[in-house]
Amino acid sequence: MPHTRRSGPDSATVTAARAGDRQALEHLVAQSLPLVYNIVGRALNGHADTDDVVQETLLRTVRGLPDLRDPAAFRSWLVAIAVRQVRNRQQDRAAALDRSARLEEAEAIPDPALDFAGLTVLRLGLTEQRREIAEATRWLDPDDRELLALWWLKETGELEQADLVAALGLSSGHAAVRTGRMKKQLDLSRLLVRALAADPRCPGLAETAATWDGTPGPLWRKRLARHVRDCGRCTGGRGELLPAERLLYGLPLLAVPPSLDPARILAALAPDGTHPGGPSGPAGDGPSGDGPSGSSGGAPGGRSGHRRPRSARTKPLLSKPVLGGVAAVALVAAAVLVGTELAPGQDAAPAAAPVPAGAVAPPTAAEAPALPVPDGTSPSPSPAPSDSSSPSSSSPPSPSGSASASASVSASSPAAAPAQQNPVATSARKGVGVWSFTGVNQALAASGAGWYYTWAPQHPGITTPASASFVPMIWGASSVTDAALAQARANGPYLLGFNEPDMAAQSNMTVDRALELWPKLMQAGQTLGSPAVAYGADTPGGWLDRFMTGAAAKGYRVDFITLHWYGGDFRTPQAVQQLTSYLEAVHQRYHKPIWLTEYALIDFSQGTRFPTADQQAAFVTASTKALDALPYLQRYAWFGLGADPAKPSSGLFTDGTTATAAGRAYQAAR
Repeated sequence: MPHTRRSGPDSATVTAARAGDRQALEHLVAQSLPLVYNIVGRALNGHADTDDVVQETLLRTVRGLPDLRDPAAFRSWLVAIAVRQVRNRQQDRAAALDRSARLEEAEAIPDPALDFAGLTVLRLGLTEQRREIAEATRWLDPDDRELLALWWLKETGELEQADLVAALGLSSGHAAVRTGRMKKQLDLSRLLVRALAADPRCPGLAETAATWDGTPGPLWRKRLARHVRDCGRCTGGRGELLPAERLLYGLPLLAVPPSLDPARILAALAPDGTHPGGPSGPAGDGPSGDGPSGSSGGAPGGRSGHRRPRSARTKPLLSKPVLGGVAAVALVAAAVLVGTELAPGQDAAPAAAPVPAGAVAPPTAAEAPALPVPDGTSPSPSPAPSDSSSPSSSSPPSPSGSASASASVSASSPAAAPAQQNPVATSARKGVGVWSFTGVNQALAASGAGWYYTWAPQHPGITTPASASFVPMIWGASSVTDAALAQARANGPYLLGFNEPDMAAQSNMTVDRALELWPKLMQAGQTLGSPAVAYGADTPGGWLDRFMTGAAAKGYRVDFITLHWYGGDFRTPQAVQQLTSYLEAVHQRYHKPIWLTEYALIDFSQGTRFPTADQQAAFVTASTKALDALPYLQRYAWFGLGADPAKPSSGLFTDGTTATAAGRAYQAAR
């Protein structure tokens, strides 16, 4: 095989950085980051702690650099530190399990946005058998995933066998035995991935997987493998499997997300500009990587977001993602895989349709809209032809089913204040529904939302801030086109399904029609959310229940549940209790992670009635705290970003700089 150029710093850079050259140190950290990110991310399968472990690895590397005797050994030393930090994190989780089973359940739920296997498939544009290998990694034991992270990089040319052996701390023979064992589990998992994806699925496998919740893992691998090993139908394609080594060779590293900023790490280590590994900093890892396990490196307080507090050993370094200078690490990868790009970017955003000054436009009901079309009306939950609305989850829809009914207003217009004067807490969980209005980009950046969506597969006219990400959606039946699915694939690792198919004014789909179209959404290869029903997701025999039953019977994949909720009880404690009880009931029914993609206090029982500005703000504060305490709730999105200054609404901003009372509360929510 031809030689593959390895990423990372050369010996000259290491020597200069060790001698105190600040620019060389910046380059060293920036060039080390891709390798560390790929080792840690694959070993942890993109768990929410991935960023923290990567940062801690680099922190220890920089602190211990002055004691590194041989610059040529830097790569092996760096890899060994990364593996040690992964193991420390796994020990932390084991200790947490002893203390609290519920905490462990929360830690174990993967974030769809961080699924490393899914990111590999999407960003590298993998062909079929390479895709199966990436998906098979989800089924491995933690120890095997750690080894796979190293072996994968060895086969891609990034590591030498000596690096792998040194990182494991084993003899060469023992490392070879462990690698062989891991490869057998990987090949078995590849067969399992192929068998589960077969259409039609083997009846025996379907029966064995009848109670499986669709989440890959070692326990279900063992259960399903008992059938797969002995089934001629499930193993019929074994001879077609190419050796994993041939499939992995030549793959580039997965691109580092912008949330990992080496410049900020260095700033945290050396705020006074001195060498982080010098006298001003604590002792770091020496060449063997055996530094003090409890040191946090003088980092600032933990990062806001949905990660739970962890031991001091892995205390987060960043308060929020920041880009700049050498922080913007760009991985330039040749198109070694079937001519595809490494990391598809966002489509160029055309100019948004003009909006009158101060006006706020709701999403429209057009299928697969390029973006909701401004019409000057007040915002309404979910795309709709007019001011139509979704019912509260605690109340059935009104007979009219439309917000053309007269609105009964219980409050004056929401109070407003300049957004830039408010402290903003950015959270990866916290999201918002967005449509075009004057100042939308400034408002989105000021909202503190870590993600947003537009009820469409793209976001023309909306600029994604550095602290947030865009989530595409396939809105309804006529949105299921090759063009829309291609746009969705280019815009993120996960995909939201149909919008309120149980509502005539929304996507208005029968369960059978949704199931008929669902395989096309699955084929997009993204982590896939269920259709988001307007209400009754916990109801036996309801729309979502029938859809999930049908999907299970057909072997269709649904990775997480998406829901909408609107509360008609404006008393804060009661509203929060009703919301969390609903989410708990849905989780108990389907046992899957949940995304709450629309929620607010709006009473649709008799027209459309809003709470006072203070009531809405109080609910924002209380509900976000309650939602962050639910381990199975991965994301939530407020409805919505825009607010009409002339009338009550649930919106957060009346323009780019003016937040409502709810907006100020949402900015502060962590």
